[in-house]
Amino acid sequence: MITRTIPELSVVVPVKNEAENILPLLEEIHTVLQGRVEFEVVYVDDGSDDATPQILAQAKLLHPRLRVVRHRASCGQSQAVATGVKHASGLLVGTLDGDGQNDPADLPAMLECWRALPEADQPLAMITGWRATRRDNGIRRLSSKVANGIRSKLLNDGTPDSGSGIKILPRALFLDLPRFDHMHRFMAALIIRAGGRVEVVRVNHRPRERGISKYGVWNRLWVGIVDLFGVMWLMRRARNPVVDGQAE
Repeated sequence: MITRTIPELSVVVPVKNEAENILPLLEEIHTVLQGRVEFEVVYVDDGSDDATPQILAQAKLLHPRLRVVRHRASCGQSQAVATGVKHASGLLVGTLDGDGQNDPADLPAMLECWRALPEADQPLAMITGWRATRRDNGIRRLSSKVANGIRSKLLNDGTPDSGSGIKILPRALFLDLPRFDHMHRFMAALIIRAGGRVEVVRVNHRPRERGISKYGVWNRLWVGIVDLFGVMWLMRRARNPVVDGQAE
């Protein structure tokens, strides 16, 4: 029987049809975190119809502490991340895209960045990655640049790369955020709305080596317009009370 301790960090990885990337990425995560922090990995299969379920079953044999959750039908990346966070047990959650383009080797430095913050700030602080040098095709870089520019201008979130999939934040903070489709693209603004702070760290970005991208201009650039205005509405109505004393 495996005795589980409460880890400091839960790494949440949402995947859909990423069978070829699961084992290589999982090995990388373990290599960079082993001995540095008590951690667990939570994979969320968002309704894959390839060999992803079978590969995850194999992965559990290799890594018995791996947690696997499966959506019966695809619910989207934001919901997959939320499901993973709900099933995680760590104080902190780190998120990675499942396509292998985020580099797990950036997680230790991001974790140290969070640990170095003033203790009073830590509960409402998120560390987010900035993919300063993108390893994508031209159309993807252009659409991301436009989308980030629009979001930054309208939300004033001070984040150059709000769509980056690599982040570290307290689990309790994530669970307090409003949830909606595509929320993962607005995390910085939602943290600021909650009265928190966002620290940006430059991270490595890698070309996709295996599998097929689900990316398209229409499903990334324009689909979030309604959500963008919704987040603006939420930010204008944010109220963060300062509580004097404790309940008796």
